[in-house]
Amino acid sequence: MTSKPHRPTSSRTGETEPLLEPATQAHLAEDGLLGSDRGSQTSTDELPEESAIIRIAAAAWSFAVVGLFTSTTGAVIPHLEASYQLTDVQVSALFLVGPIGYVIASYLNDSVHAKFGQRGIAVIGPLCHLLYAAVAAARPPFPVFLMGAAAGAFGVGLVDGSWCAWFAALDNANTLSGLLHGSFSTGAAICPYLVGLMLSEDGGLWYRWYYVLTAAAAIESCILCWAFRNEDAERYHKSKLYQEIASDPASKGAIFKYKATWVYAGYLLIYVGAECTISGWIVAFMLRVRHASTYASSICSSAFWAGMAAGRLMLGVVTDKLGVKRAVVVYLIFAPVFTLLFIFVRVLWFSAVVMALLGFVMGPLFPSAIVQLVNLLPKELHVAAVSFVASLGQVGGALLPYMLGAITQVAGLETFQYMLLVQFGILFIIWIPSFGLSSGQ
Repeated sequence: MTSKPHRPTSSRTGETEPLLEPATQAHLAEDGLLGSDRGSQTSTDELPEESAIIRIAAAAWSFAVVGLFTSTTGAVIPHLEASYQLTDVQVSALFLVGPIGYVIASYLNDSVHAKFGQRGIAVIGPLCHLLYAAVAAARPPFPVFLMGAAAGAFGVGLVDGSWCAWFAALDNANTLSGLLHGSFSTGAAICPYLVGLMLSEDGGLWYRWYYVLTAAAAIESCILCWAFRNEDAERYHKSKLYQEIASDPASKGAIFKYKATWVYAGYLLIYVGAECTISGWIVAFMLRVRHASTYASSICSSAFWAGMAAGRLMLGVVTDKLGVKRAVVVYLIFAPVFTLLFIFVRVLWFSAVVMALLGFVMGPLFPSAIVQLVNLLPKELHVAAVSFVASLGQVGGALLPYMLGAITQVAGLETFQYMLLVQFGILFIIWIPSFGLSSGQ
């Protein structure tokens, strides 16, 4: 799961008020609704220390749950194929519905904040997660399963943008954002391992994993509703941050006049696609091509996510010393090297180690692109530009894994490893023009 920066909100009302109280017409008329690129922000009003800690902890748990849901897809795909008698291209529909729900959420985030404030996200997001888990646990027909997955992705899109924005606006933003994304990576790394343990005896019981997700989402819903119970629309419209980001909607179109927007949009299109290709197909590849057990195959997926978490935490210093542009080139050189090792050294434990190393060097690739983009564009265009390139990344996260599913129908799942090489090569080619970009281009 890759995350995009948005804005924050906070609010304060009596605890006896309903959780989802729409903003009054007076507030809407006075402050106006945010445009579609600005609604995922939450406020940065000063809060009592205890209240802030509770909300931070609640958001961290929410992101751990998002991590569980994100890596579930790849972990259960082989079992869904067997249970529903699906082909690779049919089960790949899961990759298409997820980003659709996510992108819709990014555009509706504004309206949710304007009408309900930050607590609207705290209510709606977890309920969408809970709906998906409950539907999947019931073993419905596959089209119904897909609709549940789309609802879950909608919830992911809401909490992703909102909590990222809020954390980014707090004091010690880098440290706290690291905590948030570390929580996500922890959830994403644990999921395949737990799924492998649960399904190692009988993969036909895949739906039992969704019992675990149902419980996790229910806890998430309770915690967030309580922690954000006072964060309504009134606080959102009064927030200092809202006033700072409420710029002219006409300026949104200006992002397309900058070369940097298109360079990094294309880069993230391929990067997110590569990340989703690995997390979505590595378990099936290890099962069918390397003939590993369910448990061992899941370990490779967990290793990838654990490596990515470590890379994001540890390679920041390296990136700063080398400079973002040079550092990304180094990472993009190591990525295909590790992929080649994965292809030619077919020892199970070594495959898991190489997947961890691949995740490690891929960890900084997404945030590095965002950093470069905001450094090159005027401040008033940051929100719109980041929203655009991150949304395009979600499109890549749908198309590339789906494309692999279609290709495997003809060429077999062995193409998984070679497709990764192609994707890393394209990423390298797209990144090179960034050296010629300067501020204002």
